[in-house]
Amino acid sequence: MRAARRVVVKIGTNALTNATGRFNRAHFEALSEDLLWAAQGRDLVVVSSGAIALGVERLGLPARPKDIPGKQACAAVGQSRLMQAYEEAFGREDRRVAQVLLTHGDVQDRRRYLNVKHALERLIEARVVPVINENDTVSVDELKFGDNDTLAGLVAGVVEADALIVLSDVEGLFTADPRKNPDARLLPQVDAVTPELLALAGGSGSQVGTGGMSTKIRAAARVTELGIRCVITSGATPGRLRSVLSGEPVGTLFETPGTRRNARMAWIAHALKPKGRLIVDKGAREAVVTSKRSLLPSGIRSVEGDFGRGDPVDLVDEQGQVFARGLSSYDDGELRRIAGLKSTDIESVLGYRYLDEAVHRDDLAVL
Repeated sequence: MRAARRVVVKIGTNALTNATGRFNRAHFEALSEDLLWAAQGRDLVVVSSGAIALGVERLGLPARPKDIPGKQACAAVGQSRLMQAYEEAFGREDRRVAQVLLTHGDVQDRRRYLNVKHALERLIEARVVPVINENDTVSVDELKFGDNDTLAGLVAGVVEADALIVLSDVEGLFTADPRKNPDARLLPQVDAVTPELLALAGGSGSQVGTGGMSTKIRAAARVTELGIRCVITSGATPGRLRSVLSGEPVGTLFETPGTRRNARMAWIAHALKPKGRLIVDKGAREAVVTSKRSLLPSGIRSVEGDFGRGDPVDLVDEQGQVFARGLSSYDDGELRRIAGLKSTDIESVLGYRYLDEAVHRDDLAVL
């Protein structure tokens, strides 16, 4: 972690607010000092929560709204206050910050994804610190990342970071919920994210935030596939960011595996939201996962969803397990007509043939 030259820091709502959800200015000032220290000699990108919580405070509401328009209104009011706080904090050291608001549509479309990448690169080159948040004012379910842990993981991949540091309301990943079980032990290092590991994570423990430990672990799993180390640690303790970047063993370190997924496959696997599902037989699953081959129509048992050519679809085995994601060579109606057939039969059934494959290997990422 000491060698990390480009770092994404995700700051959770609980790292910016007190127990009642109000903005904690004293703590924010201390955190800002750590961020300024981290920006010395490194490229720094900040993914910051807190806009909705600040909006709740500014509007004098007793609690975070549960309806979407209410959340959107709070985000609109709070976002300017959040950026003002960052502007003032970084301005003391004559460092510039830039507001970047994203929706999932900005990474779902490949061209827009690349536009985001180029814009962030130019900001970093100009020694500007991007402060990124989800555009909650306009985001609805189909456009949402869902939480800033997911957003931070995607951003780390977009900017090709060396490290992702998630500042949370807990010290790291424990063997049980430390708020409920006094015997819970901190796991100092995780070498692989397994289903058993995910089972240790619960939901959000906050009334003002959206992400729980499971979203943080999934974000860590995604970035480590790209060769990006991840640390989850407490954002409530001043100096933790400095400790992580100094190589001290605080929090939980998620180590990278030996292999590295390329950028396009990572985009398919993690940035895209599937618009349909292809239920496939055992032979097709083995061909895709073990033999690294394309999915042919003959292996498809059924088709679910409404999608077009080039749209992302999940590949699901007969036990209901999603094991791959890819870009469909045909729309849902066409695949329903050719499911279970040999590739040589496609033209006789449809009257034309785009490809022999339902999902080509070059457009297919095993999860």
